[in-house]
Amino acid sequence: MIERKTVVVVLPAYNAARTLRKTVAEIPECVDHIILVDDSSGDDTVNIARDLGLQVLVHERNRGYGGNQKSCYCAALAAGADVVVMLHPDYQYSPVLITALAGMVASGAYDVALGSRLLGRGALRGGMPRYKYVCNRALTIFQNMLMGAGLSEYHTGFRAFSSDLLRALPLEQNSEDFVFDNQVLSQCILLGARIGEISCPTRYFPEASSISFRRSVRYGVGVVGTSLKYAWARWTRAPLPGASGDVSFETSADSRTPIFERRIG
Repeated sequence: MIERKTVVVVLPAYNAARTLRKTVAEIPECVDHIILVDDSSGDDTVNIARDLGLQVLVHERNRGYGGNQKSCYCAALAAGADVVVMLHPDYQYSPVLITALAGMVASGAYDVALGSRLLGRGALRGGMPRYKYVCNRALTIFQNMLMGAGLSEYHTGFRAFSSDLLRALPLEQNSEDFVFDNQVLSQCILLGARIGEISCPTRYFPEASSISFRRSVRYGVGVVGTSLKYAWARWTRAPLPGASGDVSFETSADSRTPIFERRIG
């Protein structure tokens, strides 16, 4: 618990047996509850998670990275979370930074906080493939030009959200694939959410999950498409990308009060 806010960590898992214990061992004591959603793994992920005392949900069929996160956030909100932290269980990100990340949201200063691999020079030192680093930088520059959020990275898998923000997002209508992350972030920006970042070292090693070059290209194309939909929604005040039509873009006269809070409050 931080600032009297319940902190729930969600772990979207797929074949994470080799790294799960190390990841959970470094999760700080401020976390009130840990939920692992297994996306029909072929290894011992589920048994290890249960042995560690985690709440475990299992997909009978593989739904994809986005589908896994949908289940994660639904379970976290059902568990009474005030702050939800999404952490990959592949030990690529540093769990010890959960306190800092969640604290940015629990304090009320931000609605979403991102652990950026590109703040500083830790990405390449941590083993990020150079082509991924270059593509990440290029996509981030492109998205900043269209979205104007001034972020150092749009593609991190280490994020903290307020429960109010998660309830305001059309999560179920987003992709079930990797572009889900980017859709969510673009929707946060359109809703006027306050976004903060911290520097997060990263680790690339054989046991850490990493999508293939072909999947990376597919993801990049999806990111470009998401960015263009964002720009269209912003310029035309069209429905939020991914939404059913009941959530539209507005500008906020008071940057201290997120638009989504005024809608659902």
